[in-house]
Amino acid sequence: MNREASLSKRVLTSKGLRYCPVVTSKNGRIKPDTVIVDGQEEQHPEGAYYISWYVGRKLMRLSVGKDAADASARRLSKEADLRGSCDSNDDSNDARPTLNKIRIVDAIDEYLSETKMTRTSATHSAYELALRNFTDSCSKTLLHEITRADLLGYIKHLRDQKLSDRTCHNRFEHLMTFLKANGIEKLAKKRDWPKFVQQEPESYENDDLEKFFAACDEEEKVFFEFYLMTGFRKKEVTYCCWNDINLKQNVVRVTAKPEHGFRPKDWEEREVPIPDRLVNSLKQWAKSRDGSPFVFPTRNGTPRKHRTQLLELCKGIAERAGLDPNDFWLHKFRATFATKHLQAGVDLRTVQLWLGHKDLESTMRYLKPARGKDVLTKVNARFA
Repeated sequence: MNREASLSKRVLTSKGLRYCPVVTSKNGRIKPDTVIVDGQEEQHPEGAYYISWYVGRKLMRLSVGKDAADASARRLSKEADLRGSCDSNDDSNDARPTLNKIRIVDAIDEYLSETKMTRTSATHSAYELALRNFTDSCSKTLLHEITRADLLGYIKHLRDQKLSDRTCHNRFEHLMTFLKANGIEKLAKKRDWPKFVQQEPESYENDDLEKFFAACDEEEKVFFEFYLMTGFRKKEVTYCCWNDINLKQNVVRVTAKPEHGFRPKDWEEREVPIPDRLVNSLKQWAKSRDGSPFVFPTRNGTPRKHRTQLLELCKGIAERAGLDPNDFWLHKFRATFATKHLQAGVDLRTVQLWLGHKDLESTMRYLKPARGKDVLTKVNARFA
């Protein structure tokens, strides 16, 4: 059995979030906020320390806070645990009790601080709400005191608020992610997780799209064509720049814009091919650009961030076209992009890359039966 534990700090580097080794001074103490990044010492006051060890071949990690001295003591304590040491003269025994003295509220504050640094504001808010809900439902004070009964009580607390099944599931998932980050696993059984009905992603029918685009002005048309024909997420459209587009090669890329606080989801840049129809629309649209680097800027040349205004614009066009505004929203264009490509025979792996999905399961949700008049014609022909 491996009897050693190592100490690292999870910090934000130019290559993303990484676990970096700490730096030890000549007297054996940890240099606060100093880590090794690509062989060089760097100062990183953000992030938390983690101890790591192996159980068999499985790497285990546990967040141990932001204090370097306490993190070092807890590493020694963990090594004492691994070695089964009971020597009362061992200095590590002085640190042993700290493993069981982490307050839930302190662990949550630390976790949310790290989440705010590394995730979007929407993700941070979702985690904050889920974890605050947990502290409302749980009477325990210390992290190690949490039991399965507390998790079940949390689910009941959520349901008592009349939240949807999907919302209950998402908040419970956020809680479990937090507990796992703090080395607490396997409290909940598979049957404990809140169940919800997985709804089939909705996509636009061709007839509705024709009516929608016929009701658009020039700017609206190219804007929503871009949504439909790239499959981009809202923020990816918002921060798309002209240098991301190659009209000669019919491709558009999703790239990081650190100067604007934008990074692709899961830190992955990607390239998506676009049809001639969109290329021609963009060529015309480019003639009216006013010097802004963004493809769809505001009047001031800044990124178009207001989701509510864009949603209202989408629904307003649908209403002008004589369509039901309730059937129109931004993400539905992305779902239509995926559905159309899959029904046209593009392989799953390729569509996954175009969408920027981390796993195939997310892409497979768009594998659904073809519908419409053409399908009905084929069905009638089979049973004529």
